[in-house]
Amino acid sequence: MPGDPTPPVVTLQVFGAVGANGWYTSNVTLNWTYSDPESPVTSTTGCEAATFSGDTPGMSRTCIAVSDGGTTAMTKTVKLDKTPPTAGGTRSRGADSNGWYNHPVAVSFSGADAMSGLASCSSATYSGPDNSAAVVGGTCRDNAGNVATASVSLKYDATPPSTASALSRSVDANGWYNHPILVSFGGADAMSGLASCSSATYGGPDNSVAVVGGTCRDNAGNVATASVSLKYDATPPSVAWVRTKPWNRSAYISWQASPDTRLIEVFRAPGVKGAASSVVYRGTASRFRDTGLVAARKYTYMVTGIDEAANRAGKTVEHIGTRALLTPAPGERVSAPPRLTWTPVKRARYYNVQLVLRGRRVLSAWPRARSLQLPRTWVKDGRRHRLRPGLYRWYVWPGFGGLAASRYGARLGGSTFVVRP
Repeated sequence: MPGDPTPPVVTLQVFGAVGANGWYTSNVTLNWTYSDPESPVTSTTGCEAATFSGDTPGMSRTCIAVSDGGTTAMTKTVKLDKTPPTAGGTRSRGADSNGWYNHPVAVSFSGADAMSGLASCSSATYSGPDNSAAVVGGTCRDNAGNVATASVSLKYDATPPSTASALSRSVDANGWYNHPILVSFGGADAMSGLASCSSATYGGPDNSVAVVGGTCRDNAGNVATASVSLKYDATPPSVAWVRTKPWNRSAYISWQASPDTRLIEVFRAPGVKGAASSVVYRGTASRFRDTGLVAARKYTYMVTGIDEAANRAGKTVEHIGTRALLTPAPGERVSAPPRLTWTPVKRARYYNVQLVLRGRRVLSAWPRARSLQLPRTWVKDGRRHRLRPGLYRWYVWPGFGGLAASRYGARLGGSTFVVRP
């Protein structure tokens, strides 16, 4: 009978979850089988079934089968890691404001593995949606293929608050503000809540489209801007060249107003019907005649310009009431020879003017115009006179026809002036 030329055949069946890199990630059972078709197996060593349940970096089992054909040995080394790695996440930076993030934040995950070693960990960036309890998840994987999950919670709000504005008062006039106005800004934030809003006072420069800006900030540090437009003019118009011209029991008041003036008011003191002062004119003209004045009474006129924003500015001028004799005003003090003027009389061809000093008539003249410029010296009745200091009275009569006819109308009136020393 021929001999057995070949050793036994040993076969291994491995039961367990195969991981990565030659590692198993669950309990491992080794089942050995052996046979020799040419002769019986006479002995075995280590060929019993074996189960590995504890993590190990490498444990070996060897099955030896002997027959007449020889000996076969098969060794199996088992690397077992059933334990996932540890894992945790770390944000790339601190919160932006009050524990809140308001723009994308990166989260990196890291871990450790005591058996097979750490292979890799993931990373992620959170950029929304807004959430007071946002969760960023990640993983770490060991060399055996076990995966651990981890997460990081954070508060995220990248949406600015809503805003609104409010002015502290209504307009001063015609849609315009004419003195400083406080503008307050308010808002709301549905996620992190409103932290603060600004306020501002506008006090110039003048502008028909002035813009006041402000901000609102939420607790996450998001800032929203807002603005309000308004018309502002705090500069009053100007009134210049205020003059009065006397007339019989009246006065002509004239002025020049700047282009931005929309209304003129003329106040007079004393006023009408015993009032301390009265508005005697309101309108847009550049002159006005005030009537009903009392001769020799002192009046003060204030001409006030008002612009569209209700800014006001005025100038005052004093006036002495007169009758038909206009200048000098009654009782006016002069230092140079004055020009005497009076109201004209219809159809008068000339006038007789008489000047009296200390009860004596010192001058008589017949001008054809309605005025007479007094000289410093003159001759009357062969005697030279000079305009001396003192109180002068003067009178005017209208003359009709030829001068030789000496036909005079009723006296226009009398007035006085004082020549100062």
